[in-house]
Amino acid sequence: MSTGYRPSALRQGKSVSIPSAAKNTPIGDRHDLAAYLAKGEKPREDWRIGTEHEKFGFYTDDLTPPPFDGDRPGIRAILEGLASRYDWDIAREGDTPVALTKGKANITLEPAGQLELSGAPLETIHETCDEVTNHLKEVRSVAEELGIGFLGMGFQPKWRRDQMPWMPKGRYKIMREYMPKVGSLGLDMMTRTCTVQVNLDYSSEADMVKKFRVGLALQPIATALFANSPFTEGKPNGYKSYRSHVWTDTDADRTGMLDFVFDDGFGYERYVDYILDVPMYFSYRDGKYVDLSGQDFKKFMRGELPALPGVKPSLTDWADHLTTAFPEVRLKQYLEMRGADTSTWNSLCALPAFWVGLLYDDTALDAAWDLVKDFSREERHALRDGVPKEALDLRFRNHTVRDLSLEALKIAQAGLKRRNRQGNRGADESIYLEPLMEIAISGKTQADVKLELFHGKWNGSVDPVFREYAY
Repeated sequence: MSTGYRPSALRQGKSVSIPSAAKNTPIGDRHDLAAYLAKGEKPREDWRIGTEHEKFGFYTDDLTPPPFDGDRPGIRAILEGLASRYDWDIAREGDTPVALTKGKANITLEPAGQLELSGAPLETIHETCDEVTNHLKEVRSVAEELGIGFLGMGFQPKWRRDQMPWMPKGRYKIMREYMPKVGSLGLDMMTRTCTVQVNLDYSSEADMVKKFRVGLALQPIATALFANSPFTEGKPNGYKSYRSHVWTDTDADRTGMLDFVFDDGFGYERYVDYILDVPMYFSYRDGKYVDLSGQDFKKFMRGELPALPGVKPSLTDWADHLTTAFPEVRLKQYLEMRGADTSTWNSLCALPAFWVGLLYDDTALDAAWDLVKDFSREERHALRDGVPKEALDLRFRNHTVRDLSLEALKIAQAGLKRRNRQGNRGADESIYLEPLMEIAISGKTQADVKLELFHGKWNGSVDPVFREYAY
């Protein structure tokens, strides 16, 4: 459910980039909305990498998910412990701590207390990997003293939806009430999924379009490589990435593969038209969330919403509304790659490496586009619909997704080598692809490995996953 990497608007526990002078500027028409997206354009030397990942908390004695508050220290205690020990600033809704910020990084809460690092925009994968490593060490140092651990998987492997806690955030209350009206798995998406994603820049509208198309077409490949959610309520669920499947029955108005991205003439204005058709969730007014679920942003622009008579939106409202669509790739003032289950510690660095290698080198981007440009709409959907169950084993044309993954990884590897951003030990960023190369060559995803353990030495129990794969 991740929403962004640039810090501000922490009332939502998320990030939006809006010039302070324009925050309360009324929106004139759809051209203003397209211009907002165009302001994300940056010269190549200013391109950055923003990595986000979520993880499930659990009490180490009984594996139950910690609530925000309760008889035992919970998520509040973790936020406050991180703030006091490591100099994070606390962001609050009213008197309630709901997020942390330090520099350009945020720590935020997903609906059931999944802890998310929304990393700072950084120049290299080396830096983002250091950031992830430092974050996990800080979290572990605080959480261990509270008897809490954290697990990186795409779907909660043990507990039912009704056993998951809810965080005290106004945005999530509105979404919780709305989700069952539009799909059967939306509450699972909110409470029982975790993802890792990367947010990347573009230099122009044409550059955005090309990266968007490549990202959408290859998003199922990332889903397959990162498949890591084979269990539901203690049993195999028949999927390699059940998290990915959950999105297919969450809310059709705001999810999916966005076929129009591949149409001639796609650009900022066409994406604006799509977002304007996404029903609203809320508007943030005077420190409170106003429930506008299911209502029309276009009517908001005309001042015709019954709950806010005569009120018209500002760029802040538009930035908020952009975060309420959840397609496989999302455009704000940067592009978000959203297809992967959250993962083991070392693979968290592999996700940004995969996409940076494909999208931040012109030769690699051209090669990636050549790889996918003749995919038909039906083939793109077959990939999206098939990989949650079959992952790398899915047949595609005369080959498998494993074969396609190897091709994409070779392109990404070459792109990272041409970038030639070396770390302290002299290695370039392609070293971070090694976990994915191992998966693609072996044909065994993290889900496959865990299923083998479940049917083998774990003796039909998922409980060992909390010990053997905890951060």
